[in-house]
Amino acid sequence: MPETLPVRPGEELDIDRLRLFVAGAIGPASDVKIEQFTGGSSNLTYLITINGAEYVLRRPPFGNTIKTAHDMRREFEVLSKLSHVYSPAPKPLYFCDDANVIGSEFYLMERRKGLIIRGLVTIPEADDDSNAEALALAKAKQDLETSQAFRREVCISFTRNLAGLHALDLRVSGLADLGKPVGYNRRQVEGWTKRYIAAKTHELVELEKAIRWLNDHIPPESGASLIHNDYKFDNIMLDPNDLTRITAVLDWEMVTVGDPLMDLGTTLGYWMSPDVGDELINMPFNPRVLMENVTRRELVEMYIEASGRDLPDILFYYVFGTFKIAVIAQQIYARYVRGSTKDKRFAEFDRFVAALGRISADAIKRGSL
Repeated sequence: MPETLPVRPGEELDIDRLRLFVAGAIGPASDVKIEQFTGGSSNLTYLITINGAEYVLRRPPFGNTIKTAHDMRREFEVLSKLSHVYSPAPKPLYFCDDANVIGSEFYLMERRKGLIIRGLVTIPEADDDSNAEALALAKAKQDLETSQAFRREVCISFTRNLAGLHALDLRVSGLADLGKPVGYNRRQVEGWTKRYIAAKTHELVELEKAIRWLNDHIPPESGASLIHNDYKFDNIMLDPNDLTRITAVLDWEMVTVGDPLMDLGTTLGYWMSPDVGDELINMPFNPRVLMENVTRRELVEMYIEASGRDLPDILFYYVFGTFKIAVIAQQIYARYVRGSTKDKRFAEFDRFVAALGRISADAIKRGSL
């Protein structure tokens, strides 16, 4: 899919007021252009070109009524510290708490570039030997499609990077007080259960069975680390010349300090296997070429090797991750049903919620990933 498109209807920004803010923060802005990044389903992300220089703007979704769920100041302050100790984290630049500018708080951050592996990796073949970028993309596509060893290396880099985040010294990062690790697992299960109930639009028997199972099987925390909470290939940018090098990790809105295996569980929840059917594995943000060739169990083994951690109760963490993703999708679908967003991408998210409920129930029944 294209990286950016014209802004979706109903999600426009007031360019004149934004120009005034930019003039005060950066300097005179004679030429301001706004496009919207195609990915993302929660916070909205825009490409802002100011006098030829590119920035990224992050703001909450329109219709948001829960400030703590889309706290721009918190995200800005976390990235301000994290970007100094964790190179894949983009550096935030300017924060605006004046909702009169674009209708909400927002911030500008640096633009990072890279390849995001999504869908079928349909990159056009390069037809011009002088176009180095096109040649790099074509080679990356060919390597992903033809080499199992290369696909594994890309996934190993992906899991090592997650393990590296979990290994950060919280005192050095200045983020030790970001969360409350004691009792984290129980608060997460109970909190996401409440979020599901608040966003519920219809009965989903299998998902609600999984909710009861989770509430009955909460393990003690395995440790305390900085965790991303939405770590997936859709939020990872790769160097087109070396897909094992991560140039950015995006979407830090749910970052906190908690059990690192809850973070891994979310990653596993996103990792669809071919047996779930074409509808799920073909979702446009899924790295299908990887999911078809690398299993969840292999990802777990890669993480064990990278982190040196034991992984007790991995089934719980996987089921929790799948459930949490279902709740996120349900919240988005509820916003669409209630008219808070008109984004047609969300019109059928109820089907994905139901499918994730079935996946959770099947894993519990199998007793394994």
